[in-house]
Amino acid sequence: MSQFEEGLARCPANHRPLTPLSFLERCAWIYRTKPAVIHGERRMLYPELYARCRRLASALSSCGVRPGDTVSVLAPNTPPMLEAHFGVPMAGAVLNTINVRLDARTIAHILDHSEAKVFITDLEFSAAASEALALASVKPLVIDIDDPIGGVPGERLGTTEYEAFLQQGDPEFPMTEPRDEWQPIALNYTSGTTGNPKGVVYHHRGAYLSGLCNPMMMEMTPETVYLWTLPMFHCNGWCFTWGVTAVGGTHVCLRRFEPAAVFDLIRRHRVTHLCGAPIILNSLANAPEASSVRFDHPVRLATGGAAPPSRVIAAMEPMNFRVIHLYGLTETFGPATVCAWQTEWDGLDLEGRAQKSARQGVHSPSLTDVRVANPDTLEPVPADGETIGEILLRGHTIMRGYLKNPGASEEALGKGWFRTGDLGVLHPDGYVEIKDRSKDIIISGGENISSVELEEVLYKHPCVLEAAVVARPDEKWGETPCAFVCLKQGKSASAEEIIRFCRDNLAHYKIPRTIVFEELPKTATGKVQKHLLRDKARTF
Repeated sequence: MSQFEEGLARCPANHRPLTPLSFLERCAWIYRTKPAVIHGERRMLYPELYARCRRLASALSSCGVRPGDTVSVLAPNTPPMLEAHFGVPMAGAVLNTINVRLDARTIAHILDHSEAKVFITDLEFSAAASEALALASVKPLVIDIDDPIGGVPGERLGTTEYEAFLQQGDPEFPMTEPRDEWQPIALNYTSGTTGNPKGVVYHHRGAYLSGLCNPMMMEMTPETVYLWTLPMFHCNGWCFTWGVTAVGGTHVCLRRFEPAAVFDLIRRHRVTHLCGAPIILNSLANAPEASSVRFDHPVRLATGGAAPPSRVIAAMEPMNFRVIHLYGLTETFGPATVCAWQTEWDGLDLEGRAQKSARQGVHSPSLTDVRVANPDTLEPVPADGETIGEILLRGHTIMRGYLKNPGASEEALGKGWFRTGDLGVLHPDGYVEIKDRSKDIIISGGENISSVELEEVLYKHPCVLEAAVVARPDEKWGETPCAFVCLKQGKSASAEEIIRFCRDNLAHYKIPRTIVFEELPKTATGKVQKHLLRDKARTF
């Protein structure tokens, strides 16, 4: 027996299961007079938020919700959605936040697949919720949220309104601590472009570590004022629902994203941080009032997914936005890598800094490794910035697996790495840069063409608002790039002009042979539906 085993056993005094629920309990004691939540003119202090979450847990327990049961929520970024992130797991239940933009059939599938015991739904979405309940086999208890701030009136579907439901609960309810930190805390469904979405199971341990590491990557402090431009339904708000609370910051709620409202709230509340997909940055950069916006304090803006075009990143800097590039997936609790800033980059020009910021970077502290590897052998590719491989991840903030889908779980996790399906390169400085999804790479005449690289060039054209590139079948080359382009309002450009612009900025074999001008179809989370564009490209 080792000298470090005898008399040094694990016990309740030195080992507790990790759970983000502890963050709220701590802040309710420390920050007793500090706003935890701002919603319109309403300000909620930390002790009130804690009491309301305990009431929710108590009320859910009283109506039969037991540990391991699923509670589904269909709501925008309002206090009830934030409260559910603590109140539901305080009852030992699993929180399932549903994308508010989904169609009724998909919502019904999620309710059935998750075996929802309770369905909390905002009245603005009662039409879709009502149709989903009619289609679903499960018949959960329905609780309506009637938000007085900016909500759209809708039909009541349940017998209880959310505020009345809370009043049934005990504000001193003792939270149900997880027996094991591996216990599920949340169930998030992927925004897959085809077929039914898969249910990604999060554990308390990962939510706790993400809740600590993500604020660290964004340099959050107790003075943080966080604006909810990122949907809380998306990867639990990239775990910032728990993370902002972990540092004792203030949550500023926002029912729906509008650039003018975002600019106003940043000024009014001196917002310090926000997050959003590249489409959010694009909307802010191209808003009519953007040219006159210059905040008198820096605002850190984290973005994720495919790299936002460097042109968009460059447009944010004059407004005093500091863009932090993250990368992750639903399966990784949101952010998995960060483009950690190096001081020597400060000396670069605006374009140079934007190009550095656009890379996906290095793994977060909550992961143990990131690898760019040969997808067949899983062996690392050279760090030359050119050899393309699949991005693999492993560490503490990887999902448990897909609910009721052991085959997909084994495929994703079975070889000791989480296989992202994203293709990228490893630069000599150790930073990862995504080049494409494995299904989106274009192989033309035996040459690999990155659709992301092509889109980056297209975004630099002064008339282009959005662009997406897919493969189009070609008898001679096998495939050639086909670009779908949406122009800025009031701007015009011909296909020939766009192609000439690409020829001036790319190797000629990468030039799109086909340009299509139209609005880009998007998923409910704002991702471009490239499978629809690929189908259309096959018809030309």
